[in-house]
Amino acid sequence: MKSKKIISLLLASLMLLSVIITGCGNGGGESAESKSGTETTGTSGGSGKTSVTFWTLSTRQEALDEIAESFNAANDDVEVTISYYDTDGIKDACKVAASSGTLPNMWFNWGGSLGRFYVDNGATYDLTAYAKENGWSDIFTSGSLSLCTFDDQLAGYPTSYSVLNVYYRKDIFEQYGLEVPTTFEEFEEICATLKENGVTPISTAGLNGWHVMRFVELLVEYYAGEETHDALSTFDESWDNEYVIKALTKYKEFCEKGYFPDGFVTANPDDTRLAMMTGECAMDIQGQWYDGQILSDGGDLSLFGTFALPTSGTSRVSAFAEMTQFNANNSAEELEACMRFMDYYYNDENVEQYADFYNLPLPKIGSEAPEKYINIPTIMETAETNGTFTITDQAFPSEVADGLFNVQDAVANGEMTPEEGAAAIQAAVEAYQSK
Repeated sequence: MKSKKIISLLLASLMLLSVIITGCGNGGGESAESKSGTETTGTSGGSGKTSVTFWTLSTRQEALDEIAESFNAANDDVEVTISYYDTDGIKDACKVAASSGTLPNMWFNWGGSLGRFYVDNGATYDLTAYAKENGWSDIFTSGSLSLCTFDDQLAGYPTSYSVLNVYYRKDIFEQYGLEVPTTFEEFEEICATLKENGVTPISTAGLNGWHVMRFVELLVEYYAGEETHDALSTFDESWDNEYVIKALTKYKEFCEKGYFPDGFVTANPDDTRLAMMTGECAMDIQGQWYDGQILSDGGDLSLFGTFALPTSGTSRVSAFAEMTQFNANNSAEELEACMRFMDYYYNDENVEQYADFYNLPLPKIGSEAPEKYINIPTIMETAETNGTFTITDQAFPSEVADGLFNVQDAVANGEMTPEEGAAAIQAAVEAYQSK
């Protein structure tokens, strides 16, 4: 009897000790690091320091390493740890982390369906009340805030409003007597002339689909017109129609004529800039961040100009938002630490010092890009004058975008006709809607 009491006391003591150890180990959050290098939710333990994690694009690493170091040195009560990913890597990493409950405290993301995913799954912090309390309507442009809002929930800290144009090599155009096209037919003549002279007209890459999509969506805009294109983007119009078939037929024609680089279907989009820098290609569909990338690569920006591809109507250009989203499980201390870092990251001093690593102008009221970015005024003026449409992979849910990407590859490889491609895209739409 006595031995049973002793055993019971020992078991109770072990259970109590286990609870104490578990409580101390968690510190109110998850572990700050994992072996894969993808940090989970930060901690604010007994040391009084709030540790938070940030996942973002590797193209910003050169600046962000220094920014984070100076921020951590100046803030004894906060520590920020950053992990870097390429464009498609961060999409995959965040979705995997969302499914396993291991998202970082904050992460870079785009607007549209990419940002909405985390709202629909309850994974991102609702910033509506925070923004109101901190006067965000007097800081950020109304357009950028609206692009980060889903179902009346503000889901991110706006970091850029991006507009895409056709970047072109002015020196190559001049060499062959080419001028900026005013019609789509003139654009086709430019492509033919460049190809005849050994220059690949359009730099693009098909890996993961989104870079080729930038050209295909402009073909849809050209053949369908603005109103029908918008209806296609909201699935109010079937994709299995003559306009989409014409767009895919023209895309197939460009593939067959060699207007894209050899092997582009499997090429990495990160490499399209190199073809422009070397003069192998003459045009690339990019946003205003391209000015900064060219300069950071040591390129001569004066060799580059931009224009809106002539389509139907006003020749609209595609646009999208970028933002930082925050973990829905952040404590008040963690959220405040994240916000302090974001405000520091995007303060005037850092933007000026590391300008080439930002997508300028910032989506803040009164923000302007430095004069050295000579193409940005033209790009932003094009958006104002011509109007914009939401870039397709943000307008579409990811499963429908993947269906489009598969069609692009299949049409380019001759595995699918344009008619079959249009039907396949619509099938992806209907499969999504059936859910």
